[in-house]
Amino acid sequence: MSDWFAPLKAWIGRSEERRDVAAPAPVAALAATLDHESPPWRDGEVPPLGHWLYFLPLYRQSEVGADGHAKRGGFLPPVPLPRRMWAGGRLSWHEPLRLGADVRRRSTVADISHETGRSGELCFVKVVHEVFGDAGLAVREEHDIVYRGPAPQAGAEVPAKPAEPLPEAAWTRTITPDPVLLFRFSALTFNGHRIHYDRDYCRDVEGYPGLVFHGPLTAMLLVDLFLRHHPAAPLSTLSFRAQRPLFDTRPFAIRGRPRPGGATLWALTPDGLPAMTAEIATGEPRAGHRLCGHAAPPARPV
Repeated sequence: MSDWFAPLKAWIGRSEERRDVAAPAPVAALAATLDHESPPWRDGEVPPLGHWLYFLPLYRQSEVGADGHAKRGGFLPPVPLPRRMWAGGRLSWHEPLRLGADVRRRSTVADISHETGRSGELCFVKVVHEVFGDAGLAVREEHDIVYRGPAPQAGAEVPAKPAEPLPEAAWTRTITPDPVLLFRFSALTFNGHRIHYDRDYCRDVEGYPGLVFHGPLTAMLLVDLFLRHHPAAPLSTLSFRAQRPLFDTRPFAIRGRPRPGGATLWALTPDGLPAMTAEIATGEPRAGHRLCGHAAPPARPV
């Protein structure tokens, strides 16, 4: 095990708390970014995963690191591996977050682990976020971050793990990952990571063929695909796992299939390999809520 790993264990248990207001403007901007005129969300509430639009990382310009994120250390451990990505997460919804409400997020470093894979050293950091609104705990999220070593040299690419078979799709949508879409989402989330806008950095430093499509945006698009077919459906849990990166070089597909009590969803690379997989479970609809611009439809099996 690398010498740098053991001191990072001191970060386990560290926590921070942030406060914000669930303003409606970021949610309206998200609807535009996802190409909605009338989004399939519950009126007056922050939509599923919309809490990512708040509690933004407002580090000062002098605190920006070489990759565009905050310099390492502080709340998150100073992992020395150069490539940092969103690996996945597990979420549960408990109470609605009302637009305009004062909101609070408590974040805790829950675990740090190290392993050596086929692509070299990996360090995983699990952060638990608890988001509270005026009705108490609204969202609990386990956020997985992965740090990886330098990109392999040309001609030394690591063989990809064989893809697991996916079910037949009932829903499909093609996404064109142009740089404007990536810019708009970076702006919405105040994400300065250079892999999303600096093509030279992507190629020369991190070894990617193009701009990297945001993992959180892929997860949002998968949830959005479900909601386009089940407007205003209340989500109970969501789990998702990133398997391969997506880039702005070619269109890619997102797909889904209903199952009892929820749905299975996935994003495919342009070559047809799974980029992200997700599972959604739905809860009972809450009375008294309406779909944005429409009456909430009756519950239906999914």
